[in-house]
Amino acid sequence: MNAIKYITDMNPLSLREELSAIGEPPFRAKQILHWIYQKLAASFDEMSDLPLSLRSVLNDKFRLCTLSPCGEMTSYGDTIKTLFKLSDGKTIEATLMHYSQAAGKERNTVCVSTQVGCAVGCPFCATGQQGFERNLTGGEILDQVLYFARYIKGFGDGKITNIVFMGMGEPLANYESLLEAIESLNSADMFGLSARNMTISTAGLVPWINRLSGEKLQVGLAISLHAADDVLRNRLVPVNKKYPLEELMAACRNYFDATGRRITFEYALFTGVNDSPAHARLLAHLLHGFNCHVNLIPSNNTANSDYRAPAAEVVKTFKQELEKLGINATIRQSRGQDISAGCGQLRSRFMADKK
Repeated sequence: MNAIKYITDMNPLSLREELSAIGEPPFRAKQILHWIYQKLAASFDEMSDLPLSLRSVLNDKFRLCTLSPCGEMTSYGDTIKTLFKLSDGKTIEATLMHYSQAAGKERNTVCVSTQVGCAVGCPFCATGQQGFERNLTGGEILDQVLYFARYIKGFGDGKITNIVFMGMGEPLANYESLLEAIESLNSADMFGLSARNMTISTAGLVPWINRLSGEKLQVGLAISLHAADDVLRNRLVPVNKKYPLEELMAACRNYFDATGRRITFEYALFTGVNDSPAHARLLAHLLHGFNCHVNLIPSNNTANSDYRAPAAEVVKTFKQELEKLGINATIRQSRGQDISAGCGQLRSRFMADKK
């Protein structure tokens, strides 16, 4: 018996080849892709300009979606976190964040996962505490975006405006599938979202940052920094032992030189760990002369009680110290804390409930 194949794991060429194998002309691939990525069809039966006989064959041989929702939490109507079950029973998270016109231009940002679990092992991260299970396919990454695109469509004319690869996992450790997903999301024949509206977050995998620099993509790059010296960063972001700050900063400069895109440095603040004015000065020194932006993140509390969010006044003082030294910084708006929307937290609860 042949294994079921997933349409979102296919690019236009591979889909045309699959359709050719069942005797269908190449133009059918374009029709199907238009239904999936533009009209956001959730089933082959919705594809009304395809012959009934073809729809029947598609239902037998292919699937439209690689995942299904198995849990969901909503925060005040503007943040939705969904737990998805994959075809092998493993679970991942993705989050939709709605920013209303009152906050400026209306945006709908999807934060997607690229792996089941994570091998980086940051002690403050719920996903890092779960360990690594496997990489996602390109289709499993895409389907998180399509799920929320269909969700928004159900309420009117809204659409996905931004995608951040900041969910579960280290995106650059799943490099090929990540690029497959970006290519499909960016393609005018598929989802059609500008690469400038996508951001990849990495803990600092230097060889893959350098490789990304050569891809000629205009995606944003965010570095999960969290410390400005190697001793502390070795503790907070263990991959720093392999790719220390000197190498990481060189790779970041290389990325900026190749793309012209300003890099964001994410800095999660933890009480008594990395939140003092002295830490701010050290960070300013590290980033001096670098065309960048610092995103300060009051931490999400997890099961590890050693890493707790500092008081708002401490965060404000840290920001002021950076700005005094010429570093552009903002404090990330807290979203979804009432539903534990931080990366991996919903999945952690789901896993605990199964025990």
